[in-house]
Amino acid sequence: MPSGPDPAPAPDERPAPEARVTLIGKPGCHLCDAARAVVAQVTDELGESFVERSVLDEPELMARYAEEIPVTLVDGRQHDFWRVDADRLRAALERPQA
Repeated sequence: MPSGPDPAPAPDERPAPEARVTLIGKPGCHLCDAARAVVAQVTDELGESFVERSVLDEPELMARYAEEIPVTLVDGRQHDFWRVDADRLRAALERPQA
């Protein structure tokens, strides 16, 4: 049995940092496409990441957000719906995490 610390995982094996922004939408939604572009631009500028979730894949999201998509969450809290304002998203991401 070898001794010593375990070797560090290769860069592609390390867990990704938790995304601060979640975009909730669905395929074929033109407002979702526009929101994605804004979210991608702002998170890229700030070195943050985002994840997407679809109301079609998650019934609980459909029940909660069906009439509001696209919805953006920042740090797990609802931030915007229907449209994403780049300046407002940037300001939210520049504030320290709670």
